[in-house]
Amino acid sequence: MRHNGLLQEKVYESIASVLPITAIVLLLSISISPLTTGTLTLFLFGALLLVFGMGFFTLGVDMSMIPMGEGIGVQLSKAKKIIIPLLVCFVLGVIITIAEPDLQVLAEQVPAIPNMTLILTVAIGVGAFLLIAQLRMLLKIPLSYILVFFYVLIFVLAFFAPADFIPVSFDSGGVTTGPITVPFIMALGIGMASVRSDKNSSSDSFGLTAICSIGPILSVMILGITYNPGDSVYTPVSLTELNSTRAVAIEFAKAFPVYIEEVAVALLPIAGLFMIFQCIFRRFHSRHLIKIISGFLYSYIGLVLFLTGVNVGFMPAGQYIGAALGGSSANFLLIPIGMLIGYFIVKAEPAVQVLTKQVEDVTNGSISQKSISKSLSIGIAIAVGLGMLRILTGINIMWFLVPGYAISLIMTFFVPQIFTGIAFDSGGVASGPMTTTFLLPLAMGACEAAGGNVLTDAFGMVAMVAMTPLFTIQMLGLMDKVRQQIRKRKQIEQLRDVEDTIVYFE
Repeated sequence: MRHNGLLQEKVYESIASVLPITAIVLLLSISISPLTTGTLTLFLFGALLLVFGMGFFTLGVDMSMIPMGEGIGVQLSKAKKIIIPLLVCFVLGVIITIAEPDLQVLAEQVPAIPNMTLILTVAIGVGAFLLIAQLRMLLKIPLSYILVFFYVLIFVLAFFAPADFIPVSFDSGGVTTGPITVPFIMALGIGMASVRSDKNSSSDSFGLTAICSIGPILSVMILGITYNPGDSVYTPVSLTELNSTRAVAIEFAKAFPVYIEEVAVALLPIAGLFMIFQCIFRRFHSRHLIKIISGFLYSYIGLVLFLTGVNVGFMPAGQYIGAALGGSSANFLLIPIGMLIGYFIVKAEPAVQVLTKQVEDVTNGSISQKSISKSLSIGIAIAVGLGMLRILTGINIMWFLVPGYAISLIMTFFVPQIFTGIAFDSGGVASGPMTTTFLLPLAMGACEAAGGNVLTDAFGMVAMVAMTPLFTIQMLGLMDKVRQQIRKRKQIEQLRDVEDTIVYFE
């Protein structure tokens, strides 16, 4: 009964998240970007699945992924031999990345590299950098040092990588941190930091996702320099027109078995690793195990519903809207409309819900879900606006990424460390399935209709979405720091006034 009440609460939260983007698409479909009846029906069915999928998934994460990740993190931190937790981190990173549905979507859309080559390259990158993240926590190296070093290395390598690989490299870093990866890695970080009692332990709870996002960028860029790809020719996706609600239902019925299998393949390795962990360490009692198994089932149902809804329902709508706007005489409207979509679509990312809740819990409410959510929305609105500007003008993505990351990395030395970790984690979290299955098709449809180069102009949208939250959330941290300094100054002044009063009466 208690779970039913929690599920109802999560579904209501999902409705509030999905409703704004649904309303925007409906308004566009009856005004400047008419959708065919079949595409609109697909979208509405997809939105319904999104609502229930997010509800089940977020409840399941609370019950299973977070306790599992924290438990494994705590146990790894207690290991006497450092080599064992490092090897475990590498294997965990590889396994959960190969299973990440977002990466499968991106691999399908990149023509220059065979799917499995790209997936394995990204997985090794994540595994290696999850290992580096563990080392950072053990050696207590400030996060900003790690970020500055590796992002400088990335931009040096970018001068040698083929132009077509640069947007894909940054996109890989964004999509890797999806709905399966993020809750587990974040909880792992919280667990590893919880056994420490120093002042930086809460700050070090964040930053694992940020560091793991670097691995794929570097590994795919190195792949681009060393690998000899075939011709990088983009093949437009042909969308089948559906003429009846029955045809729409059949489309979803065909997709369900695909995602039932895909999500099972994604979650089974994590379940297997957890079973091995539990057999060795016996960390969880039977009551907790039942809760975790129930949570796993909720997560499974939620991801199947969510991914079916977003892939079948949202992808065609995104492509149609993009093509209609990009091919119109008023294609400049792509920028404000894209910004509006970006502002609201991030609220429908399941991993964003997990991140904002984790931030509020770890900081005991001092950093609220609302403030992080608003900063993220502003960041994604800016990202999509800049992405649409690139499509219309053909500006090289490096003109945005270099100054954007430079400003963000400089800010890491001036904002509280916890905000740096949250900001760089948010960059990866924001670029989830809603970005890869709605914003990216929106950009590709617009780019194709406007006559641009899809590989260099449309790809990179995920990279932009992963970059801008770094700035907006660190700005939130900077404002918080200024407020605290003003508050301290006022307290000092009040104390001085009290002291002056006491002296006067004496």
